[in-house]
Amino acid sequence: MKSSEIKLLSVEDLQDKLVESKKQLSDLKLNHAVSPLENPMQIKNVRRTVARILTAIAAKQ
Repeated sequence: MKSSEIKLLSVEDLQDKLVESKKQLSDLKLNHAVSPLENPMQIKNVRRTVARILTAIAAKQ
C-alpha cells in the first residue's frame, strides 16, 4: 500500500488495515520459518506498510 493511499483512509479504516497487515506479516514470517519464501522481500514490504499505517494513525490523532 502506498503512502498516498494510506493518507486518504479514515482512522477506523486504518486500524482495520493495520490488523490485516499484521496478520499477513505474521503469516509470512511463519511460512518463511517453515520453508523459504519465493520472494522474501514481501516481509520487508509488509513491515514497512505496517509502519506507514501506524505513522498515519498517529498523525491523525
